[in-house]
Amino acid sequence: MNRIVERFTRLAREGQKGFIVYIGSGDPNLEATRQLALAFDKLGVDVLELGVPFSDPLADGLVNQLAAQRGLESGTTPPKVLEVVSAIRKESQIPIVLYIYFNLIHRCGIERFIRAAAQAGVDGMLVLDLPPEESDSYEALMRQAGLCNIYLVAPTTPDDRIELIVQRGAGFIYYVSREGVTGMQTKVADTIAQMTAKIRAHTKLPIAVGFGISTPEQAKTVAASGEAVVVGSAIVNQIAQHGKAPDLIQRVSEFVKPLVQAVKQQ
Repeated sequence: MNRIVERFTRLAREGQKGFIVYIGSGDPNLEATRQLALAFDKLGVDVLELGVPFSDPLADGLVNQLAAQRGLESGTTPPKVLEVVSAIRKESQIPIVLYIYFNLIHRCGIERFIRAAAQAGVDGMLVLDLPPEESDSYEALMRQAGLCNIYLVAPTTPDDRIELIVQRGAGFIYYVSREGVTGMQTKVADTIAQMTAKIRAHTKLPIAVGFGISTPEQAKTVAASGEAVVVGSAIVNQIAQHGKAPDLIQRVSEFVKPLVQAVKQQ
């Protein structure tokens, strides 16, 4: 069974909510990415989203754009990200999702890249700029490889389109809880419960809620509405602050631990 599906099945059986971390691959370097992944697994993180650095990350706010820039500067390429996933797999079975732009897949060759991702130990992909209407061949190849194709739903997504998107998704649905790009916010959106209920009317897939969640209190609030909480920019910001510190892994772990605990104490 796919690791993402397996993890959410286990969480549902145990009556637990999931915690998903997003970081930029190769920020500050690929060895740090490997070590962070292993540290997150030990902390009880349920899914790791690895951003694959891209020169024009349109869906990302400043914090994640800068992380992508640092990743590119450290020499991170899609094949090197897959090498890191392979290295993580030697010590951990944490479910891994690639957060990626379609140009990078297309440049490599869709079939070739998906096959390589599966062989490396990737479990799913969230292709930011690939709409479901244009992803027939991509979805078929993902299914063949045993990978989950994860789609986004936004607050502005109309009802009929929500239905189309969720019927084509696999693994989980990523609900973007606010309009605009990624980034830390002082408070969570007040429409999360209403929107997750609307999505749930069309699917039995777990709903992961992200964008703007940056404190344990916010994570706990959001976990009441979704099956999982995604925290990205707040963690990426910690990596930006402590990237040159010898105790980077420890500092980031200390920041993530209370977030995980807040979500698990539902």
